[in-house]
Amino acid sequence: MECEEELYAVVVACSAQLLYAQRMTNPPHSNAAPSDRLELMQTFVRIVEAGSLSAAAAQMLTTQPTVSRRLQALERALGVRLLQRSTHAMKPTEDGERCYTRAKELLADWDALAADLRGAGEAPEGLLRVVVPHAFGQAQLVEPLGEFLRACPRVDVEWQLRDQPPDFIAQGIDCAVQVGEVSDPAVVAIRLAEVPRIVVGAPALLGGDPAPDHARELATLPWLAFQTFYRQQIVLQHRSSGEWCELALQPRLSSDSLYALRSAALQGLGVGVFSSWLVQDDLAQGHLLHLAPQWQAPPLPVYLVYPYARHYPARLRRFVEVMRQALPAALAQA
Repeated sequence: MECEEELYAVVVACSAQLLYAQRMTNPPHSNAAPSDRLELMQTFVRIVEAGSLSAAAAQMLTTQPTVSRRLQALERALGVRLLQRSTHAMKPTEDGERCYTRAKELLADWDALAADLRGAGEAPEGLLRVVVPHAFGQAQLVEPLGEFLRACPRVDVEWQLRDQPPDFIAQGIDCAVQVGEVSDPAVVAIRLAEVPRIVVGAPALLGGDPAPDHARELATLPWLAFQTFYRQQIVLQHRSSGEWCELALQPRLSSDSLYALRSAALQGLGVGVFSSWLVQDDLAQGHLLHLAPQWQAPPLPVYLVYPYARHYPARLRRFVEVMRQALPAALAQA
């Protein structure tokens, strides 16, 4: 009964969004069929991502005149120009940017609805290959993973610790958890949560001096740099006033491992920006100090990403559901 209610909610939500899409791409005077409206949006999205009409046509296995006619039909339906045309490239206008963002969301929702309906009675089973960042994959994600495995006893998981985004097709990866913004247009990216980041250092590093209060005072200290997100500079923001402070860095140590940098910070080798959950025990025990506590680095978004497909297996759909519910709660407790 609960599954039926959830599926009904998905159908209602996606149907409402599809109706919106139909109104957006087909005002009352238009005679285009619903399938045509989806096709117009799909074509426009492909043009933006491919960069030209000819490249989009090649990817869609159709002709350039056909792609051009679809673009013109969408622009007529909306009553706005969507692309700026030049001899070298095609770029979205301001209206085109809004249309592109909304169209991708609507198409993803429609694909998800179709996949849910096709696999509504499918039990999760088989092997799920997941790539997760080293730090998250050994800490915050383990509890949601356990919840998923208990809920899906017929699913096995291959849990790969890797900080770089995977090549989904070549490596046979089903999905990945990614910290930081997603730039690949070929994947579905579901924003799960944000990770607060703070500046910390060992008491010995200060040599008995008062702990820095303003972000500018941090510039005189040796730094540890996390190569994935900052190397030569770091930007901090005041929690209350919103003031920004940019610091130029010359790191004593840089690494792509948060755990290596945390160990270096504990040894008093420098200060660094860390996810607050990673150092909360060190702060509580006095091994590290929260420096310039009114200042913080911008939080990092956490996404669950997977490639677009016409059908998603039940094990992936269920994993997405669990992560959407469990990960924000796990981070909130940190």
